[in-house]
Amino acid sequence: MSTEEKKVGVDLGLSPDEKQILRDLARTTIENASKGAEIASVSTASEKLNGRYGAFVTIYKKGMLRGCIGSLEPSGPLHNTVAEMAKAAACRDPRFRPVSADELPYIELEISVLTPLQEIKDPEEIVVGLHGLVVSKGHRSGLLLPQVAADRGWGRDTFLEETCRKAGLPKDAWMEKDARILIFSADIF
Repeated sequence: MSTEEKKVGVDLGLSPDEKQILRDLARTTIENASKGAEIASVSTASEKLNGRYGAFVTIYKKGMLRGCIGSLEPSGPLHNTVAEMAKAAACRDPRFRPVSADELPYIELEISVLTPLQEIKDPEEIVVGLHGLVVSKGHRSGLLLPQVAADRGWGRDTFLEETCRKAGLPKDAWMEKDARILIFSADIF
């Protein structure tokens, strides 16, 4: 048996250098935001970094969640989306006060670059550790990234139930005929 951990999500073909550019951009953006400065920017000829992807930026402080915001749909080049989501995670996550400059030495980042959403009819299609979920019903919608279920050791049903709870729906709402289940994956680094 291999002692290597199975990678969560997918590999979208971003090079180590491209991932480092995005990490540096997100960190600089958060540093700037904590000091009231402008959002960071980058100029690149990279096809991947100029590609259109949704992305989430998750901020941890001493291993604890400190902010997480993302966009399922791309609004521009990936590098711009990452910078915008980094600022939003640092300043506009309603669960937390904005990140302050004195917190910066304790901040760790995780970036999730998303694949397009795909609606499914059969929950058996969901693969924990590969897929993230969006469950929606009426005007309510909840989203959990692929790493959430994997990190917590959830099975498929618990993943669906917790995504419903995040939407403010009953935990079994995913079973109702008018509920929509969408899957996606992410390159997580």
